[in-house]
Amino acid sequence: MTKILRTLAHHFIATEAKEGVGATVRRSIGTHKQRNFSPFLLLDHFTVSPPAGFPDHPHHGQETITYMSQGMIAHEDFTGAKGILRPGDMQFMTAGKGAMHAEIPVLMADNSPCVGLQLWVDLPAKLKNVDPRYRDLRNDDIPIARPNDHLSVKVISGNSYGVESVKELAYTPVEYYVFNSDKKDTHFEQQVPSNFNVFLYVSKGAVSINGQHYPQYSTLFFNIDGNTIEGTIDTDEKTEFFLIGGLILEQPIVQHGPFVETDSEKLLKVFENYQTGTNGFERAVGWRSSIRNGITEAEVADHH
Repeated sequence: MTKILRTLAHHFIATEAKEGVGATVRRSIGTHKQRNFSPFLLLDHFTVSPPAGFPDHPHHGQETITYMSQGMIAHEDFTGAKGILRPGDMQFMTAGKGAMHAEIPVLMADNSPCVGLQLWVDLPAKLKNVDPRYRDLRNDDIPIARPNDHLSVKVISGNSYGVESVKELAYTPVEYYVFNSDKKDTHFEQQVPSNFNVFLYVSKGAVSINGQHYPQYSTLFFNIDGNTIEGTIDTDEKTEFFLIGGLILEQPIVQHGPFVETDSEKLLKVFENYQTGTNGFERAVGWRSSIRNGITEAEVADHH
């Protein structure tokens, strides 16, 4: 295959916003600068400390992909499923026709915050009403490509430098890579499918693409005019960036908060389902998570 480099459509630095008490979020997708980027609806780089968090709330018609960088998050849903995400762990949640859950940062003994990345992914119209499901991917189970001494790639979904990921994590086809490097001018490249939208988010350090410098918190959106993304690391400090792609869904996005549909009539119906506890939201009626008031590191150690 001939290597054709994708060109950059546009880029900006995700600015920090407060979300309630004790939570800050750098949102890039889901803002006026980039409303959505099919199939992606939202990208949040979050830092939360108890008592802040994301208590009991619903979702419909989408998937969420959560990556933990630091600290721990406890999650629990209305089916009784619960678990803990630790540093390097991932969770793929398919809301489908309806899910109600809580995501609460664990109060760490050293009071350190909980840091991670959450991505919202649209579901194809025909899959919007599937049953909800979770896929947890532990850090130890994620394959790592090490093309050289100064570059490693966590292959969460896809194939990088010949290393294949775990399969069947999400319904909407997504590729997800976390690149890490500690040396300036280290070269990286990644092949991407021609029908995927692809973006790059610099969580630490800096990268250079086509001679341009992109510092920490830069989000780069690529055109669909090639099959490869390549660049170099642009600092001697530790660099970490996320390279993520997803199948472009040729469908309208009609969204209100965590409910995503393809037309407003269907969206109104979802609201009705949620309010009346029907069509997927039966278990949401009167449901309250056991973690909504917080959970400590000691309690996690006792339970898990």
